[in-house]
Amino acid sequence: MKYQKIYKKSIEHPEVFWKEQSDQLEWFKKPSTILSKDKNDYDQWFEDGETNLSYLCIDKHIKDGFGEQVAIIYDSPVTNTIQKITFNELHSEVAKLAGGLKSLGLEKGDTIIIYMPMIPQAAYAMLACARIGVIHSVVFGGFAPHELAIRIDDCKPKAIITACSGIEIEKIIPYKPYVDEAIDLAVNKPNHVIVFDRHLKAEIPKKDYDIDYKSFVNQAKEVEAIHLESTHPSYVLYTSGTTGTPKGIIRDTGGYATALKFSMNYVYGVNPGEVFWAASDVGWVVGHSFIVYGPLLNRNTTILFEGKPIRTPDASTFWRVISEHRVSAMFTAPTAIRAIKKEDPLGLFIKRYDLSCLKYQFLAGERCDAATLQWTQDQLKIPVIDHWWQTESGWPMISNMVGVALEVVKPGSATLPVCGYDIQILTEDGEQAPSSTEGYVAIKLPLPPGTLTNLWGNPERFKKGYLERFPGYYFSGDGGYKDEDGYVFITGRVDDIINVAGHRLSTAEMEEIVSSHQSVAECAVFGVHCELKGQKPLGLVVLKAEVSQSDETIQKEIIKDVRREIGAVASFRDVLIVQRLPKTRSGKILRKLLRHIADDLKYNIPSTIDDPEIINEIASVYKTNQIGIHKN
Repeated sequence: MKYQKIYKKSIEHPEVFWKEQSDQLEWFKKPSTILSKDKNDYDQWFEDGETNLSYLCIDKHIKDGFGEQVAIIYDSPVTNTIQKITFNELHSEVAKLAGGLKSLGLEKGDTIIIYMPMIPQAAYAMLACARIGVIHSVVFGGFAPHELAIRIDDCKPKAIITACSGIEIEKIIPYKPYVDEAIDLAVNKPNHVIVFDRHLKAEIPKKDYDIDYKSFVNQAKEVEAIHLESTHPSYVLYTSGTTGTPKGIIRDTGGYATALKFSMNYVYGVNPGEVFWAASDVGWVVGHSFIVYGPLLNRNTTILFEGKPIRTPDASTFWRVISEHRVSAMFTAPTAIRAIKKEDPLGLFIKRYDLSCLKYQFLAGERCDAATLQWTQDQLKIPVIDHWWQTESGWPMISNMVGVALEVVKPGSATLPVCGYDIQILTEDGEQAPSSTEGYVAIKLPLPPGTLTNLWGNPERFKKGYLERFPGYYFSGDGGYKDEDGYVFITGRVDDIINVAGHRLSTAEMEEIVSSHQSVAECAVFGVHCELKGQKPLGLVVLKAEVSQSDETIQKEIIKDVRREIGAVASFRDVLIVQRLPKTRSGKILRKLLRHIADDLKYNIPSTIDDPEIINEIASVYKTNQIGIHKN
């Protein structure tokens, strides 16, 4: 009943509800207009309020007497480093970096790209930008130069902040050559590249636009956080689009701060002063919301982890971090748990550590299967919370709100809608779908604070992609259903975006690369089930006539092409050569059918198919190559 009461208030009286939540923040100018419309007739929050994320995350806590509390614990098993950074130390680093950026002529409304590994300087860069109203766009460290160039041309940064390299398991990934190549490829050239040298013996090519990070910060003067409108963009974060062109999600300032403060307390159930760990990356929305801004805003100590769930050094590393740093709540992807389970199925490593500090284990990033949820619960013996949200939402949309009341867990469901999200399941015609009937997952407008406000430089795409399909609703792009208790079950994407270990990747973009191979006549790339990563891409290729290369050579070259253009995050390793692809009579390739055959799901052969016999041929190729388990 406690959940129902607070949720009902958030839906029926959103302005009253979110004003109360905004009152939990310190504002330079308290908002009097709570909900209004922007020039595109889209909802915006706290229009006349003024605040600053960097101030809320750092200065406020120092003013309140918590300057010596540890703000960030940097734990890097790949470099054997643990560093604890207080709010006072964080203030010094961030304020000086912000001063340095101002000395380069960067001003409120300018953009910067941050291309960094999981090191404290990545968080410093984000908070320094927020301090002076510069809009940052974090690009996942190690992304291929081609992808980085696309983002440079879209957001037109005046500077890039990067590091010499990232580090994987016993492998150095040189970032600076990637940045230089991306700048060569880009039409819009940034004026400066600020390079942090980690002294890991990585190649650091010198360019005229280079600035050494350490000397730059040491010489800079500290600056204060400026007053920003609540509606001022805090950052642009790119997510894959179905056209293969990334979408720059814009996040505001005041609404975002309000939503994060609310979610830390009510969704994640952590109190100020406790330790919170999101085992993610700052290149993802999770890193923005729940490594950097959310925990620091709530005066939590946040863990910045540079490593993997396994092989750094083994499957015990998560439990070691939780025990050593006394983590209260932890957030990771089901992929990570599956990797740990594979290495340590009996949970023997878990038993070595005192995990009595851990109250909740949160899972998100892709759909959590019942087996993974059950194994985690059995091993940790605490509530394991599967929850669902998107880059676009910026914070959870469906969750067991443990800070309100712990609801019954139903495996396969992320539980109930979070306050502010009026989640509906709609039919093709926009009508309410009956209980337990799958449909389109949509959220009735207005969306709560902290969600996307637009797409960078492309308001028409924003409207077409999210608002036009079902007028009066935000369309999530996912399918799902509600059961008789109101629990929401998300069944997956309804477009061709696949989710590989938390990375949302466009199969359309992969198809473009595969089809560009000289031997390929046509192709289809789609996501299939993967026990470890949730999904992985599978490519089916029809070759041109009289190809001189061997099948094996072609397959290797295609995999190499995708890896070069998109990066290793695509996990593109499976290419099958087939004689033809199933199509409708109008020529549309039946990708959903191909996916269902691979995943051994029930499927109907559509009446529009031009040749039904092709289905048996495809199933035979899958079986020969051990794709899925087939019963035909």
